Amino acid sequence: MIRRPVTIINKLGLHARAAAKLVSLASRYASEIKLTKNATTEINGKSILGVMMLAAAKGTELELIADGSDEAAAIDAIEALIERRFDEAE
Repeated sequence: MIRRPVTIINKLGLHARAAAKLVSLASRYASEIKLTKNATTEINGKSILGVMMLAAAKGTELELIADGSDEAAAIDAIEALIERRFDEAE
């Protein structure tokens, strides 16, 4: 299991399109992907509804958790997507 803190840095936060990109990317991996907010809310990173429920605005700190055979690749790819601001122009 790998845990990694990430901060939402894009202007619009984790809105519908960004959430869909995250879920689509997470779903490519066999590992279980979870996101936590405030160490209390844990959601399935492969669930669009779960990711949207985080209501993660710009500056929100989340913990990304990957557990499984391809956990390192999964967590690196998702972190890179977040760092690229979900490939959106701002």
